[in-house]
Amino acid sequence: QVQLVESGGGLVQAGGSLRLSCVASGRTFSIYAMGWFRQAPGKEREFVAAVTWSGGNTYYADSVKGRFTISRDNAKNTVYLQMNSLKPDDTAVYYCAAGGGTLVKVTSNYYYWGQGTQVTVSS
Repeated sequence: QVQLVESGGGLVQAGGSLRLSCVASGRTFSIYAMGWFRQAPGKEREFVAAVTWSGGNTYYADSVKGRFTISRDNAKNTVYLQMNSLKPDDTAVYYCAAGGGTLVKVTSNYYYWGQGTQVTVSS
């Protein structure tokens, strides 16, 4: 099994920044990619960003390109999401996920999920 724990969420004004962290433990050798997804009330869970664990290839949703940066520290089993120029539309619960497939932008590609961390951006 793999356990994922997110942290770093909070309340920030529009234009501000937050850095989310996700620490993985357990059988992390089975992970191919780690991703960040978010879900706002009444909306579907959507892809935000992903990174492959070994190759370090990164992927982003169009809505966050140029503002968010995903990175990983293999030695610390940790993935980060640096969020800059935050907008009210970024308000959501952010989930860290781990999966073994190559379809890194699809929720069904992931089989381990964190508990979520709330990000609230005020106008």
